[in-house]
Amino acid sequence: QLVESGGGSVQAGGSLRLSCAVSGYGAALGCMGWFRQAPGKEREGVASIDRFDHIQYADSVKGRFTISQGDAKKMLYLQMNSLKPDDTAMYYCAHEARFGGSCPDLRVQYKNYGQGAQVTVSS
Repeated sequence: QLVESGGGSVQAGGSLRLSCAVSGYGAALGCMGWFRQAPGKEREGVASIDRFDHIQYADSVKGRFTISQGDAKKMLYLQMNSLKPDDTAMYYCAHEARFGGSCPDLRVQYKNYGQGAQVTVSS
């Protein structure tokens, strides 16, 4: 089970931190990621972290977003700084176990997703 929290509304330039509680997936052995989907657009990968702590970021968020884990990898976080209106989307925590603990390219959709957390950035 993947349960997101921490979404909300913020003005451009502000910050938000998303959290995801992970249970039942053996997260310590898999790949964890954050995806987002804006209205009328496809879901896209934002950031990922694998069992070896290798991290990937989408070009659009590099230098502004930080993915991390805590509590023996039972928690996944996404710190979002310098937010822009283009960051407005539903954000999903995701888990993937098909690649032996490594993370695929961010263009690959994962198998398991949470219910999502809305992030709205106003100009």
